[in-house]
Parts: sequence; C-alpha cells; structure tokens
Amino acid sequence: MSALTFAAAQLLRVLPRAGVSRVMGKLADHSWSPPVGRAVVGLYSRVYDIRFDECVKAEGWSSFDEFFTRTLRDGARPIDPDARVVVSPADGRLDSVGPVESGRRFMVKGRPYSVDELVGDPHEAARYEGGGGCVIYLSPRDYHRVHAPAGGVIRQIRSLPGDYYPVNAIGMKHVPNLFVRNRRVAIAIDTPPESGLGRITAVMVAAIVVGRITAAGIDARDVPLGVHTFEPGLPIERGDEIGIFHLGSTVVLFLESSAFRFLASEGPILYGQALSRSGAGSR
Repeated sequence: MSALTFAAAQLLRVLPRAGVSRVMGKLADHSWSPPVGRAVVGLYSRVYDIRFDECVKAEGWSSFDEFFTRTLRDGARPIDPDARVVVSPADGRLDSVGPVESGRRFMVKGRPYSVDELVGDPHEAARYEGGGGCVIYLSPRDYHRVHAPAGGVIRQIRSLPGDYYPVNAIGMKHVPNLFVRNRRVAIAIDTPPESGLGRITAVMVAAIVVGRITAAGIDARDVPLGVHTFEPGLPIERGDEIGIFHLGSTVVLFLESSAFRFLASEGPILYGQALSRSGAGSR
C-alpha cells in the first residue's frame, strides 16, 4: 500500500461522510447562473469526457443535479427485445458476475457479502440462493439513471439506512463489508411467469457525496427509510426508469432464476444491453 493510499484510507475513517454528502447534495441542487453553469459543465465534461450527442440537451441545465441526472434522447440505448433476457439496468462497468452461493453469500472482489444484508430482508434474500448476481459500478462520466432490467411489476422498494463511504478502489480495499455498510435502496421486480426470470432485485448503493436516491412510484426528494409496498404492483416495461442517483454510485443486481446464463463479460456495459438469459438453450 502506498503512503498516499494509506493516508486516504485513514481520512475516510474520520471524515464526516454523511455531513459531506448532505452539503454536496444541497450544492448540487442550488440554481446557478448561466455563466457559472457553462463553466462548471464545460470543465466537468472535459475532465470526464462527457458525450452530449446522446443526451436530450447539451446545455441549459439549471443546476449541477439537473446536469448530472441528464436524460438520454430516445433511441440512444437500444433495449434488447428478447423477453427472456435481463438487460443491464445502468451504464457503467460490469463486475463480480457470479452465483449466489450456499448461505446466501455473494462474492465481490473476492470478499463474501451477505445477500440478507444487501437486500435488507432474510426472507427476501432466500429467493436468490442458487441464483446469480453482478455489480455495475457507475463512474462520474456515466449516465446516472437506473432502468428496469426486465418487464413486470415493482412489488416492493426497501430503503435501508447506512453510511456514505466511497465506492471506489480505496473504499473496496479498506472498508469491510462496504456495500452493506452504505445506504441502500432495493427495488424488487416480479417478472411474468412465462419469462422464467422470477424476481429480480436492483440494489442501488449510495456513496460519499451521493446526497439522495429517488425511485419510481415514490414521490419524495429522497426515498424515505422503510419498506414501501405497492398493492397492486407498479407495472413497468423493460428499460423503464426505476431510480436515479443524485450524484453516482453502484447497482448490485440479483436474479432469482437458477436457469440462466450470463451473456455479458465483465467490463464496460450500457443500459439496455443483454446481461443474462433464462433457459439453457442458445439465443
């Protein structure tokens, strides 16, 4: 470990992470003047190589949050039409593709995570034993809206309290059980029986400076803590928006069905691309 990495890890332990996130969230929401907006967006887009050709607009955002949560133009992300395919819910880097092992353990970067803790409920987690999961890391340059990996109905959204450690290489290495220590919003989707996909849960994991998370069907500035049940369920189509990171982080996706195979390899991925397919046959 380098001296710089060690120093950064020690700073993480004493930094008022929740306070920093709240302050950054308020700054991101603050309306700016057009000249300030142009300067901030110009600098940010040069540093992170933002592509505006795929966005609904390339200028005129009223705040950093509006810019950061920018929408894509229609057709910018083709959605795989196969009803038996689970598509990526977000842009980012696909990682830690693998099974949910006995005892409901899911391995991330060689470290075991409790699915019970990730989704916030042991009974719910039991669905995924023998199924599979993956992680999608969102970088500052990525599109930060999260979409339905399959069609169906949202039955429940579980908002869990937690810390705001950074979800990066330093955080992953130096913060034990990082994903289950951070605040999480778990969105459970029941797919049609004929798809063979069962229930899919997308866990949106917050991080430092991620001031808030919003979710479909919940009219609130931030998803209130607790369990939000939809009766009847909230219908969604494959690719519909289901959540937004207001400043970015990570999605952990769990698949209930054990009869699936992953189609995507670890590395860059875009929302709408085929991630896995139910059934043992080839496409």
